[in-house]
Amino acid sequence: MKILDELNARGLLKDCTDRTGLGDLLADHAPVSVYAGYDPTSASLHVGNLVPTILLKRLQMAGHRPIIVVGGATGMIGDPSGKSDERNLLDDATLAKNLAGIRAQLSRLLDFGDHPTGAVMTNNAEWTRGIGFLEFLRDTGKYLTVNYMMAKDSVKSRLESESGISYTEFSYMLLQAYDFVHLARAYNCRLQVGGSDQYGNITAGCELSRKLGEQQLFGLTAPLLFDSTGQKMGKTSTGERIWLDPALTRPFTFYQYWFNRNDEEAPRLVRLFSLRPLAELELLLDEHEKDRSKRVAQIELARALTAWVHGEDAVTSIEWANQIFKAGTLGGLSGEEVERLLEIIPAIDVPRADLTTGINVVELLARTVVESKTAGRTLVQQGGAYVNGVKVTDIKHQVTVADLAASRALLIRGGKKEMRLIRAV
Repeated sequence: MKILDELNARGLLKDCTDRTGLGDLLADHAPVSVYAGYDPTSASLHVGNLVPTILLKRLQMAGHRPIIVVGGATGMIGDPSGKSDERNLLDDATLAKNLAGIRAQLSRLLDFGDHPTGAVMTNNAEWTRGIGFLEFLRDTGKYLTVNYMMAKDSVKSRLESESGISYTEFSYMLLQAYDFVHLARAYNCRLQVGGSDQYGNITAGCELSRKLGEQQLFGLTAPLLFDSTGQKMGKTSTGERIWLDPALTRPFTFYQYWFNRNDEEAPRLVRLFSLRPLAELELLLDEHEKDRSKRVAQIELARALTAWVHGEDAVTSIEWANQIFKAGTLGGLSGEEVERLLEIIPAIDVPRADLTTGINVVELLARTVVESKTAGRTLVQQGGAYVNGVKVTDIKHQVTVADLAASRALLIRGGKKEMRLIRAV
């Protein structure tokens, strides 16, 4: 299957400036250099950044060369696309820290080997900071009209908002267009990819190259990630963003985020992100449809993304921990295994002193799996409370240090799904 047909079949192709021309370029001139840009607003990438990254990954697997542009220059301005307000400008120290973090993460997601399709990391500050304002206006700004720029959705939506758009952010499109032209000159980069909210900025680069009388450039976007409710994906139910940095989002939480996708979302996301061939995935998804209770698609999705972002060892550790959660007890685990479990799964800390004197089970439930003592009392009375896999039916029951495995931790469950790991501190 040709790469554009595969991207389309996987649900990764939304917009393309010239599909026929791009298809011919990719087929006849491999390796083609293709770039995606990343704004360094944080030292870690997040789930939304996986969309342009999987595009680069698939194109690299098809024999093309990814170029990463980390926006050391444009990151100091801020892209108005998809934003309702202007973002805070970054100082040099913060910017340098964020650039280093992003570089490290992308080096695990793409192949940066020394070969024709090995990825290249660049920083647009390298070619923009030495350009004077008047020089930029003369050599670049005059080629894109204000009318053309105002017609773009990213600008139009901000113009119609209460906050409006500053000239600083308005100029972002020009800088990104210049990036594309520079990369075409320096690396013969002919294609830019990104999420669909970037299409206006991408096409501006294609237009600038055309106005300059240079070679044809191409743009391709993938749909943004939305869940079944129409909300942007990438945050937990409590509003916490899902980061790629394991120090910010534990691999266990990352895995569970994908495993908990519903049966309508999971097949679409598996096609997007699993690196298996499509033919294999279709067989797997047929199996998923035969018995959705087995969550075949969700398991493949969680495994594929966790292995890509955190490595195969992380998947092995998480699935070991999941088996313990499924059993509902820490009984039989050695002290070393309990410590390993605490490293994998986020735990709720409870003072050891409280357990020494004894914590009423209703109170412990209220601290961990239910919203109130009233709800905890009801849970116990209805037979839905478990401590280390043992049902507790007495609302006066005390949980003590004797319930701790290896004198360190215990499991408490409310109902069928609400399980928490408790650590004595």
